[in-house]
Amino acid sequence: MINSSASKNNGVVNKHVFLIDDDEFIRANLSTTLRDADYEVHTFSNPIEFLQADLTLSPAVILTDMVMPFMTGIELQAELNKRSSFTPIVLMSGESSVAQSVTAMKQGAVEFLVKPFDKEHLIEAIVRGHQIHARKIYVNNLLAKLTPREREVFDMLIEGHGNSALVQNLGISLPTAKQHKSEVMRKLDVKSLADLISLI
Repeated sequence: MINSSASKNNGVVNKHVFLIDDDEFIRANLSTTLRDADYEVHTFSNPIEFLQADLTLSPAVILTDMVMPFMTGIELQAELNKRSSFTPIVLMSGESSVAQSVTAMKQGAVEFLVKPFDKEHLIEAIVRGHQIHARKIYVNNLLAKLTPREREVFDMLIEGHGNSALVQNLGISLPTAKQHKSEVMRKLDVKSLADLISLI
């Protein structure tokens, strides 16, 4: 397993791309394009090979073809969602339907690239994916500071619940609810409920 919260090379954080495509020629071409743009590329010939590799490098983006042996890109995306993976995914295909592209976007895809696509469009999608991943890492690190009770309060706050709901659902007093709420805001470095919700 390759494991790193932020891989570095001479102090520079490496940006990773997990490239999954069953076409060796396409893998080679895309790898060259991405490495020329200073990305560290990890290639896989099918989704099963990727899932078994258990790569946890970050920041990273998954770039996967739609039509492959064993599992489609949509199915891979759904499996990653089940595993609570928050690594952004970019799907690409030359034969997928509009319905498939809509499904991909609803499941959280950063972009759906239709082959043939140009280098600029590819890099733009990968850059956006890395920005999303960096943001998610930042938020997860903030959330890790919360106690289990504070995390319950956080979850209720982002669902729109107020102090009275905190008191009723958590079985705590109003002063305690207010104290937990204040501590959540402090640890997450936000000044308002709107700022809190914008973290997610």
